Amino acid sequence: MRYLVAGVATLALLLAMDTLRLFGSEQWLGILVRVDSQYFYALFALLLPVSYLIYPTRAWIDWPLALLSFGILCALFVTAEQGLDEAWEFAAPDWAVMAALSLWLCVLEALRRAGGWPLCVIASLFSLLPLFTDHMPGPLSGLSASWQDTAAYHALSIESMFGLPFQAFANLVIGFVVFGVVLQHTGGGKFFLNLAFALLGKQRGGPAKVAIVSSGLMGSMSGSVVTNVLTTGQMTIPAMRKAGMQPHVAGGVEACASTGGVLLPPIMGSTAFIMATLLEIPYVDVAIAAALPALLYFFSLYMQIDAYAGREQLAGLSVEELPSIRQTMAEGWFYLGAFALLIFLLIFMQREALAPYYATAALLILNQLSSEHRMGVSEFITMLSATGRLLVELVVILAGVGLIVGALSLTGLSGTLVNDLLSLAGDQLGLLLLMGALTSFVLGIGMTVTAAYIFLAVVLAPALVGQDLLPLSAHLFILYWAMLSFITPPVALGAYAAASIANASPLQTGFAAMRLGSVIYVIPFVFVLDPSFILHGPWYATAQAVVEAVIGVWLMAGAIQAFLPGIGHLNQMPGRLAIGFGGLAIAFPDLALAWAAGPDNWVHLVGGVLLVVVGLLFSWSRRKQAP
Repeated sequence: MRYLVAGVATLALLLAMDTLRLFGSEQWLGILVRVDSQYFYALFALLLPVSYLIYPTRAWIDWPLALLSFGILCALFVTAEQGLDEAWEFAAPDWAVMAALSLWLCVLEALRRAGGWPLCVIASLFSLLPLFTDHMPGPLSGLSASWQDTAAYHALSIESMFGLPFQAFANLVIGFVVFGVVLQHTGGGKFFLNLAFALLGKQRGGPAKVAIVSSGLMGSMSGSVVTNVLTTGQMTIPAMRKAGMQPHVAGGVEACASTGGVLLPPIMGSTAFIMATLLEIPYVDVAIAAALPALLYFFSLYMQIDAYAGREQLAGLSVEELPSIRQTMAEGWFYLGAFALLIFLLIFMQREALAPYYATAALLILNQLSSEHRMGVSEFITMLSATGRLLVELVVILAGVGLIVGALSLTGLSGTLVNDLLSLAGDQLGLLLLMGALTSFVLGIGMTVTAAYIFLAVVLAPALVGQDLLPLSAHLFILYWAMLSFITPPVALGAYAAASIANASPLQTGFAAMRLGSVIYVIPFVFVLDPSFILHGPWYATAQAVVEAVIGVWLMAGAIQAFLPGIGHLNQMPGRLAIGFGGLAIAFPDLALAWAAGPDNWVHLVGGVLLVVVGLLFSWSRRKQAP
């Protein structure tokens, strides 16, 4: 099976690279692949059948499903030009309708195996919506369609399973998936972990601060919170516990760091590329806009850990326990070189589609020059197999989510749902944002971050944009709230995965993660109401917003952990409350203005400073009175 998956991954990569003309101005497969839909069918024909083999049930079910899906996609590949000329998505011949219906069912079964029951049930119900939407009440009432038309639209159009999510995967995401897998299998994960230990290990709470850096970087590449927790957490959580951190807190730190990786440029777990495709803007614009909010989140994690370590008097690791920074750089400098090449090609050359392939090639060449990390044939096949597995999982999930988008498009609900949300919220932007946050959080439960984002981008984002919000900030808002379910009880899948490694109570770990990541519940409201925080506006407005946010986060972290770095213990609740709310007012002075017309934000800033002063004076006076 390992060789089969590795072979399929190789063919898929060659097909993708040839379509991007990576081997020259002329496509090697140009004689066969004449239209975009043929490329989509060919790529899906390589990857979909493998899903039944790497997520098996019984051989007598798996192999027939693999052969059936492969045969259907081959037939659609051969007739793609005819289908495009004759608009088969609206008037397909009988055999094509039956093929489309079979492919629809095959995709749902693959989605059940790769994405789990919750995502499969949601996609199934929504994909069937055109059959009975005319009988649905109010907001869910739309244009109905027969099962023949619905099946044809799902499989033969480029609006459903082969819609924008699949197209973003085929044209952009594949390269970054490969780069992330190659980085991990060539020793990149160990390098970044050692580098973080060398830089931060001596500080108080050093292992936890190391987890922030290493898990954040690896999470950005993997895009899967739970997978990242189960890989980097195996190294970071025992180190945190060894340094004296409570088990549930150690698990909470890892869950928060891995979750934040999805928000961290340059890769953002592939979601950034889908966002850029949906918004029809360059990927660089998304990455630059997402940078400050993500850095603020990781800064808040750092300050919370520093405050916790100060309160619990946790020392850092000794020099003997830490790797040498000189040796670490000497052994793994080429990882930073590959990253630098990737960022250069993305930001300065603006070659989003080709950048990861060049960076991966550079990484593989430099890796072979390293005697310690050089891969043999067996390791190379293992790496290709891991790449294939990740590509199969992603393509199945994106095709399944595409069924939801296609059903909403076919019934016309993608537009009417927006109008219904706007009518419910009226002119209250704050109410609409709260509804949007709650909706995003609920739909993020049990779904991957990417799947939840795509669905919300179709249903919810237009409603937010309709209130004159910046489109990019609205999309980032729903992305943030979609991933919060990974650290928020009662679900908190990321925290529960970390609890299994830390041998801690899952619920206790979930609440610890929620407390450590508390600032992230407010950050989305900041940049959606103040676009200067995502670099949209004059530089001085951004500079002011950043300075205020940094000071405010420092104060809030101290209030939450009862220890303010640079000041000391905050033992009295009234003082902590004053400092916490003061920090909130300083960090987000524009937040109050969104709810009602009020004083200038300088009033909120001054009020926040006064609250902090009162809290500090109270805490200081109580300490003086203590025996």
